[in-house]
Amino acid sequence: MNRPKTLTAAFVRTVSEPGRYGDGRGGHGLSLLVRATRNGRWSKTWSQRLRVNGKPIMIGLGAYPVVTLAEARTKCLENRRAVEQGRDPRGAGVPLFVEAAERVIALHARQWKPGSRSEQQWRASLETYVFPQLGAKRVDLITVGDILAVLADPWTTRPETARRLAQRISVILKWAMGAGYRTDDPTAAAVAALPRHTDKPQHHRALHHSEVAAALEKIRASRASTTAKLGLEFLTLTAARSGEVRGADWSEFDIDTAVWTIPPERTKTKTAHRVPLSARALEVLTETRNVSSGEGLAFPSPATGRALTNESFPKLMRELAIDGTPHGMRAAFRSWCSDIGVPRDLAEMCLGHTVRGVEGAYQRSDMLDRRRPLMDAWSEHVRSR
Repeated sequence: MNRPKTLTAAFVRTVSEPGRYGDGRGGHGLSLLVRATRNGRWSKTWSQRLRVNGKPIMIGLGAYPVVTLAEARTKCLENRRAVEQGRDPRGAGVPLFVEAAERVIALHARQWKPGSRSEQQWRASLETYVFPQLGAKRVDLITVGDILAVLADPWTTRPETARRLAQRISVILKWAMGAGYRTDDPTAAAVAALPRHTDKPQHHRALHHSEVAAALEKIRASRASTTAKLGLEFLTLTAARSGEVRGADWSEFDIDTAVWTIPPERTKTKTAHRVPLSARALEVLTETRNVSSGEGLAFPSPATGRALTNESFPKLMRELAIDGTPHGMRAAFRSWCSDIGVPRDLAEMCLGHTVRGVEGAYQRSDMLDRRRPLMDAWSEHVRSR
């Protein structure tokens, strides 16, 4: 079949060979794609190739015969005029940054743990720093300069916040790339244009392991709620994460074998983690069972019966002027392990960390039996002296 220099209504109606047929030099990028369907018929669809902001794009214009040749040419001309006027002809379907952010948050929320503050933190940071400047702008029009304008002030005054902002902006723009609304993510270029951070990352404040016993004594003697005091002590004895303790359910404990099994959906590594329980940890469970129902949550809020809030343990430590954080108790345990010469892989396994590299590739055991005497020794180390 001879290809016509320009498309005609008769050719479009009768063409029966697969391929893409252009409308010639004056067709503003219009072409007809002809493909065979599974039922032996022909599919004919219109598209237009344009350059927007110097980048080639392909815009779908509909299927023939619903869209005729004349109508396709009219759409092409309208799109070409839009480009000449500095507009993106795809504008009607491109989301604003605030709309894209909502879709990304909804997508990630499926993976965030129940009770996690991730969504709250995402929304708060975007609403405070990003939406005022980028929220009402289409994702395809956001430039390096726009991102620089958002990051410039917090980059020097609140560097950790700025790093998180850059990461979240990048995630949203990468989503836009995947959805076909952009062809690039300019966040890295914006960050490269900013001064290099020389400050060291701020770690959770942690007591020295020699100070933990006195801190626990202070906590036990306080007037805080029993479940909050016992929960914070249990966190320290097991070197567990705050969310793992606050969400601990009685069904996870095997008192006979002195093992707490944290299910995959509640661990950071998404794998089940067995924790050997020392004699004092078992005593703590007995004490909390006496003030709770013995069903459901092991350390429920006395006010609501639900899980203690994320602020419960930090607030208790601040009120008692203990210079550390709940997460810092894990750091105290880890530094104690280093000081007494505990092998790295054993210490990391106690913390529920994934052992990486070659060492991790060959690690098949959770070393429960080796961890038990270590957790007993830690429990003795942090008892009142």
